[in-house]
Amino acid sequence: MKDAEIMYSDSGNVKMKLTGEQLDRHVDKEYIEFPKGMKILFYDDSMKVSSQLKADYGIRYEKEGKMEAKRNVEVVNVKGEKLNTEHLIWDETKDKIYTEAFVKITTDDEVMYGDGLESNRDFTKYKIKNIKGTINLNDADSTDNKQ
Repeated sequence: MKDAEIMYSDSGNVKMKLTGEQLDRHVDKEYIEFPKGMKILFYDDSMKVSSQLKADYGIRYEKEGKMEAKRNVEVVNVKGEKLNTEHLIWDETKDKIYTEAFVKITTDDEVMYGDGLESNRDFTKYKIKNIKGTINLNDADSTDNKQ
């Protein structure tokens, strides 16, 4: 399928919209693939976008209820906080996202690095598993202003 758009709902409420330039359905293996990238908009109960995810490649395992995003994965939440990684899994049944790969999280005032992350689907409550470092952007700005 070209220029695919799929809406997922639960009890009549739209939960997400998945779009991709190309969708390949593998009926015999029960998965769909987005070889040219994908974008997902997650919605809250008021139909407002609560977070969005984009990646250069995606695959959804229909039977397991899991989706994998790979290569240049970016998640942005409603507060504008951004997660960058190369691999991310969304477990639809547990409604959480996670990875064991390197992550970079950018907020208004800091950048955090680590290996592995667990989060709710909306990326508003997250935990970096093995934090590697934090850069406070406010400190960097105040240092620049003093020179």
